[in-house]
Amino acid sequence: MTTVDNSWKRDREGLGVWPHRGKVAIAGWGMSPVDRRWDGVSMDRTLGAFAILAAMRALEDAGLKPEDVDGLLQCPNNMAGAASGSSASWGPSRPYFAAPYDSEDGLTIVTNKWIVNNWPELNANKNLTYIPDSVPDIGEGLGMAAQAVADGKCKVALYIYTANNLEGRYRRGEGNAVQNRAEGPAQWNAPWGANVIDLQLFSTIPLRQYLRKYNATWDELMAPMILNEHRNGSMTSWGFYSTNEASGLTYEDYTNARPITWPAKIWDYDRPVNAVGAFVVTSGERARDLKQKPVYVLNHNAGGLGGARSSHMTMDEWEAGMAKIARMAYEGSGLQPKDIDIFNPYDGFSPFLPFSLEAFQWHGVGKGEAADFVKGDIRVEGAHPLHSGGGNLGNGRTRTAMYIDSIQQLRGQAGARQVSVKAETAIAGYAPALTPWYLVLANSPD
Repeated sequence: MTTVDNSWKRDREGLGVWPHRGKVAIAGWGMSPVDRRWDGVSMDRTLGAFAILAAMRALEDAGLKPEDVDGLLQCPNNMAGAASGSSASWGPSRPYFAAPYDSEDGLTIVTNKWIVNNWPELNANKNLTYIPDSVPDIGEGLGMAAQAVADGKCKVALYIYTANNLEGRYRRGEGNAVQNRAEGPAQWNAPWGANVIDLQLFSTIPLRQYLRKYNATWDELMAPMILNEHRNGSMTSWGFYSTNEASGLTYEDYTNARPITWPAKIWDYDRPVNAVGAFVVTSGERARDLKQKPVYVLNHNAGGLGGARSSHMTMDEWEAGMAKIARMAYEGSGLQPKDIDIFNPYDGFSPFLPFSLEAFQWHGVGKGEAADFVKGDIRVEGAHPLHSGGGNLGNGRTRTAMYIDSIQQLRGQAGARQVSVKAETAIAGYAPALTPWYLVLANSPD
């Protein structure tokens, strides 16, 4: 059994500035097409095919070739199926295909072994020596790649992250898929949303407490942010709504939408999709000689908000937990809230947003001030371009949008989404449940 080394993680306060601050850079990114689901037929649109395509696009963006890669970090978690997708033990609803598609690997999950065996150019690469057994989700995974380069485990790391959406099986694998009865605590969760409803409730109820405390309404707080994200997503070349179907979301559409965990509506939750993103991470020194302007990593952190004192998270616990994450991000990067230009916090569920905005104090927002802040100009053309990439709510549940937009904004390559304010630093995050993972990025190593 392989022992998982977690010593690289920056998962607590008091660690100081990251010793490798500005010495590692993201040199390239690539996205596959974004489908609603894999159709179960098209072999050029499986998760494996999309993973290789995204990786090739990331290398092309960086001006590198497969033989330049010596570190492969393929995250096997795909958000769907058994558990949260990292297991292939559930039975498919359609037959397998001829090799290499004779198991779930390459179809609806992707492992590093599958990538190496089925990408000829990478398979022939004798320089590929760093292939860790356990690779975490994006955010933490990009931090792992940055740390691996900094520690000399590899010189060019290729990180690949998959997002899957299986018909009738989203997060309903293993126990949820085979049990005929929901007993014990599961009777309150499983019938309504498998293992997702708990997080929906964990975020909605604290936000309702927030609204009562600070005298705001759900729609006045959330609608401006969600409509803004859909607008920005419509200007993202690869996003679901820009390539498949325009959302056309209006204020009336949002306020009258079907409730999920009232008063949260269907638009408060990101849309599951089938897609893959990839990123090339290398030393800052090498990145300066590559195709694109380097985006330097100033810090990576992975930390938990802490558990609930009782059976459910409260507003106070959300606020305290997110404040802790913000302190870790700033401590490790050596920056302060006033130094951050681009802010792309995790937005899988919209109630995360006001807590993140106030915790990171972006553009001076304090406790209870989010509702007034979003009444201002948060467009990309405005003074406060919140979530300039559209996030997951505006592009689909890829979890890559926050990182890609941060890279593009710092490079000055965001096109119609390019902010009109200064774009020299960025914060991007992925924060499922109570374990947020953030990167602090800059277009200068200093």
